[in-house]
Amino acid sequence: MPLGSPEHRRPSVRDPSFRREAAISANPSWTYAEQFLAEDEVITTARAKGEELGCVPVLPGGGAALRLLAAAVAARSVVEIGTGAGVGSMWLLRGMRPDGVLTTIDVEPEHHRAARETFAAAGVAGNRVRLISGQALEVLPRLSDGAYDMVFCDADKTEYAGYLEQAMRLLRPGGVVAFDNALWHDRVADPAQRDEETTSIRELGKAMREDERLVPALLPCGDGLLAAVVRP
Repeated sequence: MPLGSPEHRRPSVRDPSFRREAAISANPSWTYAEQFLAEDEVITTARAKGEELGCVPVLPGGGAALRLLAAAVAARSVVEIGTGAGVGSMWLLRGMRPDGVLTTIDVEPEHHRAARETFAAAGVAGNRVRLISGQALEVLPRLSDGAYDMVFCDADKTEYAGYLEQAMRLLRPGGVVAFDNALWHDRVADPAQRDEETTSIRELGKAMREDERLVPALLPCGDGLLAAVVRP
């Protein structure tokens, strides 16, 4: 569903505080892994802002994995789909090269306002972040072919297949594509769950598994991070 839509804001078992409490009580190893790298005040403040706005941020384990992936490919140019309040953005920036530029897309102006506050609090130079407002599938075709080291997707789950198609065009050989919420609150692993979002994520996983251009892995950190390297 689009970020900022009424459904996205509705409290439910998808609420991040509910999910964290449930996970802590059910799986201490998952909790240990999520807390392995502590988030600083900049990110915890951005996380609180994001939850208030209804744009659920990537969880700490997923953020740490994003930083690792960005560092592993020495990312200089990264695209983020779904800025939110800048939690994922900060993890990415901290893994990128010091001269790297993050292009981050969101449909909600209030999300970009919150993200700008996050970047300012972190002392991120203005020339390191390019914020673009609009629908991702309308913005992405305007970006240059093969010009990016990494694409991170954390927006409308029903559009994940479209994001993958665009990412394959945008990424250089050896680049990385990653999708948050790849386990979608434990729904993807349950074959009885057949709602549109769950089905879209499940089909994305199958498509990436079968695509010979990709070397994929499903990482059980955060709410699941589905990542792949584009083969040379």
